[in-house]
Amino acid sequence: MSRRTVEAELPPLYAMLHSGLEPVVADEITRDLGGEVKKTKRGTVIFRLNAIDEDVLTLRTTEDVYLLAWGSDTLTYKAADLKSITQWTAKGPDWKRLFELHRAVRGTPKGKPTFHLVCQMQGEHGYRRVDALDAMAEGLRGKVPASWQPADENAWLEIWLTITGRTAVCGVRLSDRTMRHRTYKREHIAASLRPTVAAAMVRLAGAAPGMTVLDPFCGAGTILAEQIELARRRRAGHVRVIGGDLDPHAVHTAVSNIERLGPADLCRWDATRLPLPADSVDRIVTNPPFGKQLSNIEQIPGLYRAAAREWDRVLRPGGRGVFLVAESVTLRDAVKFHGWQPRQELKVRILGQLATMSVWQKPE
Repeated sequence: MSRRTVEAELPPLYAMLHSGLEPVVADEITRDLGGEVKKTKRGTVIFRLNAIDEDVLTLRTTEDVYLLAWGSDTLTYKAADLKSITQWTAKGPDWKRLFELHRAVRGTPKGKPTFHLVCQMQGEHGYRRVDALDAMAEGLRGKVPASWQPADENAWLEIWLTITGRTAVCGVRLSDRTMRHRTYKREHIAASLRPTVAAAMVRLAGAAPGMTVLDPFCGAGTILAEQIELARRRRAGHVRVIGGDLDPHAVHTAVSNIERLGPADLCRWDATRLPLPADSVDRIVTNPPFGKQLSNIEQIPGLYRAAAREWDRVLRPGGRGVFLVAESVTLRDAVKFHGWQPRQELKVRILGQLATMSVWQKPE
């Protein structure tokens, strides 16, 4: 049975995500959870729900989700910020209520509850990260029940303070590492795509029941796994997934990761010579090799042109392609050569690297 808390004025929540994915995350929150997005900032979406329960943990495009304790975009970069952090933490939030909502989502711990305080800080400030953490801890004095035990790892409850430039946000973490890492990822390969990014790509692809989705550079199978999961969660009917990779280890890894989720057609192949009939797929969703993944970046234009010829051959007229690349101009030239039209483009930052997620339509 769902553990549910419904109140007239529930506190807002915020999702942390890869910068650039804000529109996709906002769409998932509103469409799948019926939420209302209140504000978006780089890497953050603040929203409200009519009910806060474990359903919030089903979000696929976010790295983490939190109950909002307080937030501010008025930091001064000076040591005076530390006093403000302490005051905002001590006087603003209803911590007892936030802890109750956390328990409603995460359940009651076995034994005594444990807690952990975390601070992340980006940018140059006139104080250290540990100083900001101490300031938050001072504001929490007397707010955390005395019977709760501090813990450095695997704590039942975590309170986070995230500082980026002039902005600070503090909240109670509802998610754990499985929100962003996924339990299906038994095996990994180098430069494997982040599951939350793959989830954003399949949402942009918009595959309908009965369609076929292709990933010609499938790697660890993350995109195909997220497509299977999206179709299952929407309960709208089967979507066939097809994928392959030149690296036999990658194909083995993909099979291992996907086999528990549902059927998938996977094989080793050369993405520039796909063993597929013409006009046989409805969506192409893929993360082609970035320049640094090849021995020579000069290989990228030739690879993309050859791959685009196959994409154009196997994609049905009116079909859609979603691509994540670092070399966006090279990709654009390759697909526009075949008359494909751009539909959407997002500049995203993934683990510090800038990339482009783009949606293209093949003419009818």
